[in-house]
Formats: sequence, C-alpha cells, structure tokens
Amino acid sequence: MSTLRRIWLCADDYGMSPGVNRAIRELIEKKRLNATSVMAVGAAIDRAEIDGLMQAVAANPNCAIGLHATLTAPFAPLTMHFKPLDGGQFPPLGRLLRTSLLRRLDPEIVHAELLAQIAAFRQMFGRAPDYIDGHQHAQLFPQIRDAFLAAVKESAPDAWVRQCGRSLPLSQRLTNPKALLLDTLSEAFRKKAARERIAFNTGFAGAYDMVRGRDFANAMQGFLTGLPDGGLVMCHPGFVDEVLVGLDNVTHQREREFAFLNSDAFPRLLAESNVTLDRT
Repeated sequence: MSTLRRIWLCADDYGMSPGVNRAIRELIEKKRLNATSVMAVGAAIDRAEIDGLMQAVAANPNCAIGLHATLTAPFAPLTMHFKPLDGGQFPPLGRLLRTSLLRRLDPEIVHAELLAQIAAFRQMFGRAPDYIDGHQHAQLFPQIRDAFLAAVKESAPDAWVRQCGRSLPLSQRLTNPKALLLDTLSEAFRKKAARERIAFNTGFAGAYDMVRGRDFANAMQGFLTGLPDGGLVMCHPGFVDEVLVGLDNVTHQREREFAFLNSDAFPRLLAESNVTLDRT
C-alpha cells in the first residue's frame, strides 16, 4: 500500500467577491479545503467577510490562511507611488509579465506594495499570514520574485511561499504551455527562496484552462497523480455574483469546482488517491 500523502488544497481569491467568499467558507467548514489565500486589495474584504472566514477556520483548525499578493488589474495598489499603473489600477497580467521580463520594473516600489499588503493582512487578522502566494502567479516573475521574497523575509519570516513547479517528466509537462511556463519561472524562484531559507511547497498542480472549462473531477484526478507529500493544488471555487462578473472572466467554472469539491465524490477521490487534507 502506498504511503498516505498530506497535501495543501488551497482556494485562491478570498476577498474577490461575496459569492467567492461564501463558497470558500462553506468548503472550509466541511473540511474540503485546508488553505485559502486572501486578497488584501479585494473588492469584498470588509470586517464581516474577515470575521466569517475566521469563524469557518475555527471549525476547521487544519485550514491555513494566507495572503494572495496581488499586482495585476483590475485591482488597485495600497501604496500611493506604485507604477506602472493603468487608469489607477495595477497593469494587466500580460503587460506586467512583459515589463518584468524586460527588467523595467522598480523593485523597491514592488517591495513597498508587498509590505503594505502584508501589513494589511496583519491588521485584518491580528497576525502574519501562514503562507504567501501571488494572484496570477506574479510572485514568480523576474524582479518581482526578489521583491516578493525580500518582503516575506522582512515582514512574515515564518510564512512559507508558493512555488508552481510540477513533479512530472518533461514529456508530460510539454502538453500544457501555461504550466510549462510556471515550471520555468518556478525554478529560479525555488533557488532564490532556498538561498533565503524561505520554505515552499514540494510540488504544485491546478493549472488548467478555466475560461474554456473542463470536467473538474477529471482535472482533480490528474492534479493528484504524482503530487508529492507536501504538494499543493490550487483551486478557485465560488458562486457567481455581479461583483465577480465585473472583475474576472472566470465565472461559472468556479461553481463547477465548488460542486465537485462539495460532493461525495471528492472525499472518495482523496481516499482512492491515498491523499489527505488532515495536517494533524
């Protein structure tokens, strides 16, 4: 019999919309998640939403709360002098990636914004985040990764960070261009984190085309295959509401993810895969 694997199943985007928040809280309370990443700059991150999350986690002590560091549109920075901006908002993902690859960002400005988001999380929850990751994986980008890891080491030294590299043979990694890019960016990120003695997850899964959608049950089965102990699967459950529609192009697929994670089929899949979300 294979060894039981303990993994992180992390719901991203808490704070994006009330419907996303409600779905995540319901899954935490049912112990179908053991981590969620909070957007300090989200549209739905008031006191009631924070208290609701803390109550859900109180019912599931295995669940970690992390910071979903955000540097892309349509969200706006907490700091006054962040640049580049696009109409007062962070730049779109593609522009941010190109600018970082060309090394035209100001790392000090990025560092200041990340420190501000960590400080906002502390104010919201009364403590540092358990871990820190990045919305749309921006923490992996050149220049940003240095600023990101410096901010973690300075303001949340006990937090671990998310790397997005997969433990798969090259032949399998080549079938998913997006995931292959994350693999490449994650290699440099892991080396830098290791030098700084910052902990990170052992493996990663969860990247797929959410806009076109697919059978999430089959996708999850693939995510669990080969994921090492201590690996992380990201997911994006949610209920569609007007706030979400106004902010993101991934809508109804979030409801499909919720439906599977909330179903009896999900714990059966975990058992068949010899995987647990229990961290104790």
